[in-house]
Amino acid sequence: MSHETNSAPSGPSVHSPASGGLSNEAQEIAESLHDDGVSVPVLTGTVRLVDMVLIAATGVIAAMTEAGATQLGLVHGIAVAIAMLFSLAFFQASDAYQVSVMRRGLSQIGRIGAGWTLVFAMIFLIQMTTGLGSGLSQNWIGAWFVLGMTGLVSARLVVYRIVRHWMESGRLERRAIIVGGGTAAADLIHELESQSDNDIRICGIFDDRANDRSPPVVAGYPKLGNISALVEFSRLARIDMLIVCIPLRAEQRVLQLLRRLWVLPVDIRLSAHTDKIRFRNRGASFIGTVPFVDVVEKPITDWDMVAKRVFDVVFASLALIALFPVMIAAAIAIKLDSKGPVFFRQKRYGFNNEIIDVLKFRSMYTEMADPDAKSVVTRNDSRVTRVGRFIRKSSIDELPQLFNVLRGDLSLVGPRPHAVNAHTDNHTWDEVVDGYFARHKVKPGVTGWAQINGWRGEVDRPEKIQKRVECDVYYIENWSILFDLKILFMTPFSLFNTENAY
Repeated sequence: MSHETNSAPSGPSVHSPASGGLSNEAQEIAESLHDDGVSVPVLTGTVRLVDMVLIAATGVIAAMTEAGATQLGLVHGIAVAIAMLFSLAFFQASDAYQVSVMRRGLSQIGRIGAGWTLVFAMIFLIQMTTGLGSGLSQNWIGAWFVLGMTGLVSARLVVYRIVRHWMESGRLERRAIIVGGGTAAADLIHELESQSDNDIRICGIFDDRANDRSPPVVAGYPKLGNISALVEFSRLARIDMLIVCIPLRAEQRVLQLLRRLWVLPVDIRLSAHTDKIRFRNRGASFIGTVPFVDVVEKPITDWDMVAKRVFDVVFASLALIALFPVMIAAAIAIKLDSKGPVFFRQKRYGFNNEIIDVLKFRSMYTEMADPDAKSVVTRNDSRVTRVGRFIRKSSIDELPQLFNVLRGDLSLVGPRPHAVNAHTDNHTWDEVVDGYFARHKVKPGVTGWAQINGWRGEVDRPEKIQKRVECDVYYIENWSILFDLKILFMTPFSLFNTENAY
């Protein structure tokens, strides 16, 4: 944990990372794309889980309703396990977990019904050829078949309605922006739209070139601005992918674009359809038959995002329970030491540069509080109360941020959220460090890799913020649940280093 009550040049407004100046059309489109998309791997994984739960549950219910039966026996359990394995295989083989099938009602139900029937055909085949399961009651098998079919079909009708709704609202499509216009972009759009399994929704085109070289409308899609406007657009809209439609041989132009775009929390693909290059699977991807070079992957997505959220909720809840007495004691001490509220709120940068309110215990006198972080806290600062000095050195002042974690503004582990006016030597930190905003590609954390490595407290030299950002980028590129556990375990030991914590 660390303290980020940093200063800013006197009298500035909140610094904006980009000022491309969006047109009214671009602003309207960005606002219409503000809703989060739905992860396809998470959706299909959840449907698989629901299918397996239904198969097991209907097997148990069938056993319970069988005359004289009160519980599943071992042979029943083996039969249920075999049915689950066969179901997964048959449903997968029939494409029942493809989104294109889930959005079609009758086709989906037909595949599920056929797959479930094949499962029982295999069970009967095993009984006849090996004798395994010969002791199973035919009444139980029949009841299980009917209950399972009813449950699976009913569940798929619900899935159909949900998927259709998400498709209509655009939440199940990958939202893409094309960088670069002209004929190359038009050809790419036509190729993408001709792909039967295309899930790309093109939301607009951005290009630095003038209209004489890059028309204002390409294949029916408007050019919404230049690259600076694209960065601002991506902060407002939930974009999944940037497709750079520039020939790979234009190396310098591609590199210049990537230096400006890699800080965004999106996938970046170089379209290779005009270069006619043959790719191996590694480092390349395809949408239908259209090849792309994978340049930047969006960090912590799909099931990784689910796993990290579960990790946050579980460990933040445990931490709140364990540290509740400490927090109560801190609140009482703050109240007895000086007048004013117990908590202090400050504007910080969150995921994708969104501004969030971070909660802390108040460590300064109320009349000297600095919510805009205009003046850095220094050693023996007269604004800090007696209790404030202790809770800042021990990082107890950061504990209320566990509520931010439960609310979803912060993660338990990640780059620390910096104040929006944070600066060093009268320069904001994005001016000090090239690619500074790349640290905002994931949610900020209560603790992080930079703090574990000693980069905690006052930032009075450019080298300090440079090292922090290097640690943050390393964390993002090497994230795993085990890495989070390691940082969490090491955090209490790192608090002994109080050299820069005042």
